[in-house]
Amino acid sequence: MTDARLRRGRGSLAVSFFVQGVTFALLVTRIPAIQDRYGISDGLLPVFLAAVPILAGVSSVATEKVVARVGPGVVLRWSQPLVLLGLLAVGAGTELWQAALALGVFGLAVGALDASMNMLGVSLQRAYGRSIMLGFHAAYSLGGIAGASLAWVGAHWDLPLFVSYLPVVAVLLPAALVASRWYVGGGGGDSPAASVDMGKGEKSGVAFTLLLPLCLVMTFAYIGDSTVSNWSAKYLQDVLGSSEELATVPYNAYMVTTLLGRAVGDFGVRRLGAATVVRCGAVLAAVGFAVVAVAPGAWVGMAGFTVLGLGLSVIVPQTFAAAGRLFPGASDAAVARLNVFNYVGFLIGSPLVGALGDAWSYRGAMLVPMVLVLVTVVYATSFGSREARYGGGHERPRTVDVG
Repeated sequence: MTDARLRRGRGSLAVSFFVQGVTFALLVTRIPAIQDRYGISDGLLPVFLAAVPILAGVSSVATEKVVARVGPGVVLRWSQPLVLLGLLAVGAGTELWQAALALGVFGLAVGALDASMNMLGVSLQRAYGRSIMLGFHAAYSLGGIAGASLAWVGAHWDLPLFVSYLPVVAVLLPAALVASRWYVGGGGGDSPAASVDMGKGEKSGVAFTLLLPLCLVMTFAYIGDSTVSNWSAKYLQDVLGSSEELATVPYNAYMVTTLLGRAVGDFGVRRLGAATVVRCGAVLAAVGFAVVAVAPGAWVGMAGFTVLGLGLSVIVPQTFAAAGRLFPGASDAAVARLNVFNYVGFLIGSPLVGALGDAWSYRGAMLVPMVLVLVTVVYATSFGSREARYGGGHERPRTVDVG
């Protein structure tokens, strides 16, 4: 595997992470507008929010089987356009069943996309022999900032959802397809033969008891992340009394600090080790939730969401990377199974916060993800010793096959 091909693969995968960041941000920051467009009640909204991660989790499980035949690059190449078209469909409908159908397509496609995207990221990191996974997720955060900014423009000018989404999809869909030409897949390519061999080896290579601590960390991290993405706008608007326009800002601020944390996170992993970085991130995230829960107004609430982004930014990428280190010969299977707990976190987080908010208070509901993210400190040893950090004398030669 040449350095030039690795660099092209790294760049093309970063484009896909960026595109997904834009797409997801455009969906979640306009949840109040989507709710108003389709007349979704507050009681029914958690059901819609839960349906997407359920379908995505099912799709992630299926992706493990599919990539064994065609490779993760092929799955990513065709799932990303489906996610973009699902977003466009959300903005185009008027009836409740149309919203359900569009979100269903979005959920199924995003499960395959997330799994295959992180499979490629983990295998590329192994080929590089140093920590680069946080860089891919930094590209996702940059896309989230762009998407949240575009959502703010749409809310500011009171644009219909379809009008907001159409130009974005028209630009990003062809860009994603062009970038997909340079994906670096399993076994040095996306050949079905190579992928089948890899898949057979992986089936017996992942012990769930070893993967379980990482699954719990992934779940807790995404409970926190889903609280921000699904409820920050509504929390600011309904609890802290902000305008709809201002309610789009917390997610943007969250993504800015997420980007900053991930931009320097690979350096931190190389210097300090993944376990230390994850522990620090968990403590910062807990502080952020505490600030949000006691915020007297919108600006203090936004400060809490900002701190949250810095803390949570390092946990998810390092969880995927740890799975790759734990099962070096079965990384695709490990990532696919671990990715399911991404959606478990979303599935638990969104309804949990909504139910606690309705039955108790949304301020009190913010304390639950705060406690759960602190539990991550207990499991930080699962991320490996200081020596398992990719770099600082522990780099491997760049002759390792990707996959």
